[in-house]
Amino acid sequence: MDKSNSGFSEAGLRKIRDVLTRHVDSGKIPGVVALIGRGEQTHVEAIGTMRHDGGAPMSRDTIFRMASTSKPVTMAASMALLDDCRLRLDDPVDQWLPELADRQVLKRIDGPIDDTEPARRPITVRDLLSSTFGLGIDLTAVGSPIFNAIFANGVFSQGAVPLPEQDEWMRRLGTLPLMRQPGEHWQYHLSHDVLGVLVSRVTGRPFETFLRERVLDPLGMKDTAFHVPADKIDRLPPSYAPDPQTGEFTVWDEAKTGQYSAPPAFQAGGGGLVSTVDDYHAYFRMLLDHGMHGTERILSRPAVELMTTNRLTPEQEAARSTLARNAVNVSFGQGQQGGWGFGMAVRTYRGDYAPLGQFGWDGGTGTSAYADPENGITGILLTQVGLTTAAPAQLIHDFWTTVYQAVDA
Repeated sequence: MDKSNSGFSEAGLRKIRDVLTRHVDSGKIPGVVALIGRGEQTHVEAIGTMRHDGGAPMSRDTIFRMASTSKPVTMAASMALLDDCRLRLDDPVDQWLPELADRQVLKRIDGPIDDTEPARRPITVRDLLSSTFGLGIDLTAVGSPIFNAIFANGVFSQGAVPLPEQDEWMRRLGTLPLMRQPGEHWQYHLSHDVLGVLVSRVTGRPFETFLRERVLDPLGMKDTAFHVPADKIDRLPPSYAPDPQTGEFTVWDEAKTGQYSAPPAFQAGGGGLVSTVDDYHAYFRMLLDHGMHGTERILSRPAVELMTTNRLTPEQEAARSTLARNAVNVSFGQGQQGGWGFGMAVRTYRGDYAPLGQFGWDGGTGTSAYADPENGITGILLTQVGLTTAAPAQLIHDFWTTVYQAVDA
């Protein structure tokens, strides 16, 4: 039997539900919605409640803040422009993003932000797609002047304060020197927000408009957007950031009055989407199907291959792997896949139950979405608890551990 169509074992599905229930019963995770898919079979679990003090039950159509799990989806807009030959991988970005022209680069990543030298070359589209353009959330630089300046300038898109509109955001970003030479080093997050601006400027339209036209609408991702409209807001739970010391639930973002209740000034490709398990399943299934959704092509096969295979040099991959392995006290063990494609992690070594080639990413609000070409499976796990404590990361790890036991080869 073709293993991509053989589904999951009944005992394996029971184990997934038992483990998810155990996390909810612990009191540390109010609720969770999970979907696994293989071939034509999908299995969904919705357990617990929307609020930590009770309230409405979780349901299959509950909407979640995807945080960094936005990255694999928002990347598709840039890939569509590559397919259309409106962008090329090695085009310098200066013509669309003049704020990033003629960059200065820190001589030392931990040095003063005015101790710089000229960039050796312009930033290219490829640098942005692979998160190597020279600026990012770099855990090796925590506490350094440039790391502090990134936050002081208000350009980090997953903080508690909303961002300004995209031109002002780019102006602020352009006041910062690069941390590394373009193309040299993998650094997290900021490149995805820059790509949203790039797509908007190349197309002359809001980023979300183009993403919806080319990706979200053709895939039927009707609940995926940069905010939740009023007629759906009851499906959005509050987002919690538990106290790291006590574990006490603290509301990071409320639903009806929060950041996601109205269209944002800045549509952040790095972490701004809201979505559901079914919408994300449609997207990752399209990637597994080499860019096809039924009979409709969303992205070309080569575009999907570029996204979902490792794009880092051996040196860049080694640095990323070392960072992940040495930051378990911060990341609770996440991020240890080795490689990185365009917009997502790609497993290049066997470090846990998942095989090489699995691709996807996790989000700081307690989200996880991956697909696995070897087994033909997709998995999405969504909760409303941020990664300020280990509990949601442990839930994500346990989910994937049980998913792979449920694969009925």
